[in-house]
Formats: sequence, C-alpha cells, structure tokens
Amino acid sequence: MLSKSQISLLKSLQNKKERKEHGLFLVEGYKSVIEFINSPYKIEAIYYTAPFDPKVLNLSQKINLYNISVTDIEKISSLKTPQLVIALIKIPVHPPLNNQKLKQKFSLVLDGIQDPGNMGTIIRTADWFGIDNIICSDDTVDVYNPKVVQASMGSLSRVNVHYVNISEVLPQIGLPVFGAMLDGENIYNTQFGAEGLIVMGNEGNGLRPEVERLISKAVTIPRLGKAESLNVGIATALFCAEISRNKLGSQ
Repeated sequence: MLSKSQISLLKSLQNKKERKEHGLFLVEGYKSVIEFINSPYKIEAIYYTAPFDPKVLNLSQKINLYNISVTDIEKISSLKTPQLVIALIKIPVHPPLNNQKLKQKFSLVLDGIQDPGNMGTIIRTADWFGIDNIICSDDTVDVYNPKVVQASMGSLSRVNVHYVNISEVLPQIGLPVFGAMLDGENIYNTQFGAEGLIVMGNEGNGLRPEVERLISKAVTIPRLGKAESLNVGIATALFCAEISRNKLGSQ
C-alpha cells in the first residue's frame, strides 16, 4: 500500500511544474514500460498490481518494485482505464543540441505544437522512419506530458527531443530548412537531398512569422478534396514517408 505522500507525489507528476521540479515522469502499460527498461532512461521504481507478474519484465538491473492495490493504481494513473503496471522514470538531462550530429540526416522541427496526441503521434512517426531528433519551440507541449507519453507508445525512449528558441537556433544549424506550408512546392516534386530540417507549424496558426522567414523552401501537400486542413500528425507522417522514399530511391 502506498502512503498518502507517495500517492500525492505520483499524482502530481501529471502537471508539468511538478515533473520539472522533481525531475520525474510516469510511463503506463507493459509495452511502453518495457521500451523504457531497454533504453538509457533511469527507472526509479515500478508499481504493479495483480494479475501482472513483474517477472515478465525480465529485469537485468535492480529496480524498486511495488506490488500495490488496484485502488492505488487508479489513484496514480492518468488513464480512465488504468494499466496494471506503471514506471516512475527520471527525466534525463540532455546535452546541448549538437549541430554536427544533425548533419547527413533529417530532423523534425515543431513550432508551437499544442495537442499531446499530435505530439505523441509525431514522436512515434519519427521513430518509425528512423528520425533521431525532434527540435521543439519552447512553447511546444511538454514531451513528458502523460498523454504524449501514452500516444508515443514507447517511441519516446528512442527519439531525442530538444526544446530551444528555434528562431535563434535554426540559422546556426546550417542545413536546408523545409517548411510545411499551404503555398509551396508540391511535396511529390520536391528534391529533399540527403539532409535537412522539416518544420511543422502550430495546429491552428501554422508557422509563426519569425520562423517562416527562416524557411529555405516552402513545401505543400497538394489538396485534392475539400478539407480545410490536414492534421499535423498526419502531415508529418507524409513528409517523413516522402523523405524516406527519396532516400530509398537514391540508393
């Protein structure tokens, strides 16, 4: 049984301020927990309830295990239908963005993405297409938000997410900057080359003017129907797929 103070701490991690203060976040569900166990992230503790058996985690490191009640799992979970296992994980301190590690590859840049579901989908998409780095504006949704972590389905354990002032950082990176915009070159005719930054804008407002000025090539996904807009998570997936197709076609 967890103490009131333990429950209070774990529940508080649903808030960004508390996550930042304690340097901790939660991951829920067997598959996601396994992904983080097999990553460089430091697992502080694992909480589980019957019928979950922690032996299936096949832990090779010493991690504090807590067998708790369904009631306690429900108290600390952020989900309407709680999972049987929850991991308490330390938020890593990432080194400063290394421009050299961005060379000869593509990275995503997110300008003010607000929806946690979109953010999680983008992380999962980046993982699928082998994109290692996502560079976010400071006002992009927190990557350790429970809904982001849940939507990323464990992919967060493999993708590096950096928060910076992108209008200051982008010019310093020295790579082509492709911006997803309504008025741009047809994505299916665009030559992306071997490296670059793909900039995706806010769900409602697109790219802010100071970021738009840094775009070296505007690229659009042609609309054939009548929908007013395209979800940013889906748009990101289409950009990643096209970059992948270009890359595979040049091999």
